[in-house]
Amino acid sequence: MGRKTYPVSRVLVTGLAVALMLVPSAARAQDAAALKDALSAAWPGMAENATVVDWEGNVLQEGSNGYTCLPTPPMLNGTAPMCMDSEWMEWADAWQNKKDYAAYSLGISYMLAGDAGASNIDPYAEGPTAANEWIEEGAHLMILAPAELLKAFPTDPHNGGPYVMWKGTPYAHLMVPIGPRK
Repeated sequence: MGRKTYPVSRVLVTGLAVALMLVPSAARAQDAAALKDALSAAWPGMAENATVVDWEGNVLQEGSNGYTCLPTPPMLNGTAPMCMDSEWMEWADAWQNKKDYAAYSLGISYMLAGDAGASNIDPYAEGPTAANEWIEEGAHLMILAPAELLKAFPTDPHNGGPYVMWKGTPYAHLMVPIGPRK
């Protein structure tokens, strides 16, 4: 008995069809992981009705409570998901696109999963150095406020309470620790 052979075009079409079937399931798994990561920043009641968007702007979950949760930014190592109100979404757009930003009203962002680290002085640092005050924070809130309201707060992340992160930049905000440091 001879071996059965198939035309090359049939093999290619079959292989392509199998590959196309796997891509959506891989994308769904990636979306599910991003969704889980993003929602880990929120308290349960918020997570139910929050919109979840990845950093490319793809909506992973529609919501109705005015908060948008994002997974850990792709350029960061570790975890740093966040859930932000509309003021923080404007801030995130400015930060991501390196645009100027000024807070004219209060904004609240939740990072209840904490973060794996960020510089306290450089909004674009990608890792710790001797000079960039790298800090790993446990569960915390972040508050945007007009710059004059932030002046009264210290910048020392080890002071035992709230502190200003990224002072002197357009992205300055108040960090409010609510859980133990990592």
